[in-house]
Amino acid sequence: MPALDGMRILDMTQYEAGTSCTQALAWMGADVVKIEAPEYGDPGRGVGRTENKDYSAYFCAWNANKRSLALDLRTEEGRGLFLQMVPGFDVFVENYGPGVVERLKIDYEDLKAIHPGLIYARIKGFGTSGPYSGYRCMDMVAQAAAGAFSITGEADGPPMMPGPTTGDSGTGVQTAMAILAAYIQKQRTGTGQLIELSMQEAMTYYVRTRAYIGSAWGSQASARNGNAGGLPPVNIYPCKPFGPNDYIYLMPVNQGHWDSLCTAMDRGDLAVDSRFDTSTARAKNGKVLYDEICSWCSERTKYQAMEVIASAGVPCSACLDTGELYHNEHLVERGFVTQMDLPVHGKVPFLGFAPRMSQSQVPIVRSPRLGEHTDEVLRRELDLTEARLTELRNAGVIGDPQRFT
Repeated sequence: MPALDGMRILDMTQYEAGTSCTQALAWMGADVVKIEAPEYGDPGRGVGRTENKDYSAYFCAWNANKRSLALDLRTEEGRGLFLQMVPGFDVFVENYGPGVVERLKIDYEDLKAIHPGLIYARIKGFGTSGPYSGYRCMDMVAQAAAGAFSITGEADGPPMMPGPTTGDSGTGVQTAMAILAAYIQKQRTGTGQLIELSMQEAMTYYVRTRAYIGSAWGSQASARNGNAGGLPPVNIYPCKPFGPNDYIYLMPVNQGHWDSLCTAMDRGDLAVDSRFDTSTARAKNGKVLYDEICSWCSERTKYQAMEVIASAGVPCSACLDTGELYHNEHLVERGFVTQMDLPVHGKVPFLGFAPRMSQSQVPIVRSPRLGEHTDEVLRRELDLTEARLTELRNAGVIGDPQRFT
């Protein structure tokens, strides 16, 4: 049985911060019904779109294992149908901009009045209070506001945008964790609650190490170190054939790692060289040491270098690019990469979900087309007849599940 079998979620999320939260819960077995506007749906459906109108790769990445209900909450009938559904669900999640759910009259107090046990989770860029609460936010805005830019980049360069979208998905995972905690609490007390996350605050969790090491309790800024994330020889090193991502990252952080690295490289002479025999000496002669290791790496591919060095017990990895993730032998063998047959895109490799639970397995189901489950959900939840569904569809209150067939 899936771990969250029986948990039911109304998902009014868009883009990534909210969708990553509800997808994580769906992948652990929760029943997630995504509420979308009939005419355009989650705006993430169109990110980077080319030939498709509502089914971008970006949308597919964050909306698997959900059902889509196309319902216009701006209409009285649409809002009425939504409110009738609320008591049948445990959780409501939204990450719209400031003031949107208030204008739709579906904020926490509105829904609590009809379902006191509801867990209501909301994600805002800067929260719902404070001087920044009215500001709009996207992933990288949250990262900039949380200090992530300031610790990324070269020491003599400007702050740099990090690559991963942790401002969104990192907040989403924390929201999912809070929902699970609230759900467990509700099992004990029968009481629901309001959960609020600020993306800025959530992002500080991921810069916490650098904020505490190097900032002297807020009296100074932690420095940027580029790829030198520690004392030499911690760094990236170019490997053949010297393409843009043909690098290996080495992170030997103690004397044992250093000795093992020298042995793996068959460079015992480096281990006894007075310029490198202590961490202090290696720091003082970092440039010379970097060149020595570069010379060894340049004769190997990043995978060859990784196999030799990692097998010796030294923390390291080839710098995989995003394309390689889909075909990495390790991820494929572990079943993390699966094959999906998607509308629009055809058969494609699909990245999985990290948590593995021995007593809960949930297969990945493709992301829904806009409004694909509208009739199915409204029949089940509200027992609507075909005639009533047709009437609502003709009035533009609900979407047409046959729209993309």
